[in-house]
Amino acid sequence: MIEQSKLAFIFPGQGSQSVGMGKDIYGKYPIAKKIFDKADEVLGYSISSLCFKGPEDKLKLTENTQPAILTTSIALLKLLQEKLDIKPSYVAGHSLGEYTALVCAEALSFEDAVLSVNKRGQFMQSAVPVGVGTMAAIIKTTEEVVQELCDTVSREDHVVVNANINCPGQYVISGHTNAVKDVIALAKEKRAMGIPLAVSAPFHSPLMQKAADDLEAWLSGITFNNLQIPLVNNADVDIISSGLDARASLIRQMQASVKWEASMRKLIGMGVNTFIEIGPGKVLAGMMKRIDREVKVISVSDVTTLNEAVDLLV
Repeated sequence: MIEQSKLAFIFPGQGSQSVGMGKDIYGKYPIAKKIFDKADEVLGYSISSLCFKGPEDKLKLTENTQPAILTTSIALLKLLQEKLDIKPSYVAGHSLGEYTALVCAEALSFEDAVLSVNKRGQFMQSAVPVGVGTMAAIIKTTEEVVQELCDTVSREDHVVVNANINCPGQYVISGHTNAVKDVIALAKEKRAMGIPLAVSAPFHSPLMQKAADDLEAWLSGITFNNLQIPLVNNADVDIISSGLDARASLIRQMQASVKWEASMRKLIGMGVNTFIEIGPGKVLAGMMKRIDREVKVISVSDVTTLNEAVDLLV
């Protein structure tokens, strides 16, 4: 039996999606079907069909990917909660996953969250013309080297930042396309590797100012309650319990780096030794292996892993 005072729920972000996600739980569990059906109703189109059948190129569109991952994650969360009386001490989510975490913490309704991440995707996509900005993974190096490269290259109208500080040896830079290319070129000289990502906008960079402004206007009309479970946020690695702080954090997050490694280390430092990753894929579990191999990560992504998790947690 897991000691719940040592437990955190973590939720994945964009990049964890795959065609077919959620299909098995939709067909087997009424509570999961209810979540997908509600998402379809709120969005006004069938996000469930995109999750289950694709096509992949349409699922990969940011405005679809975000509600698709959130819906699948919440359906899995509700199933886990239906099977077990379990409540974590903390929650966290990677970028988009912070919205899922806020639904888990009862700060946001599922309906408001799924519509908000659909809007967030639209705002992010429209903030920068296609081709102007991009992102790239930088691997086989350190955070300090990535920061040094970004500082060397970045200047006004040629901006690049370390946007995702995921785990040791895995970083994502974001900014103007030519600036990102310059960092990739310099990374080779440092024996690091730069891999351009198939994204259409420079997320988590100063280029997202317009998207942040649009999101702030949208979220001003959304109700945020105080959190029933504290959250460690991406933008500041702070413990958040206030609904107002949660809203402000989501707005800052648009331009701020995702400080995932620091967030996980903060939770581990506060005594968390078991993390349950709830959502499609096992991306966060993979990152945790690089952060701290001593902690336990249980991934819940489908019927099989759900049942395995229940067996471990009872």
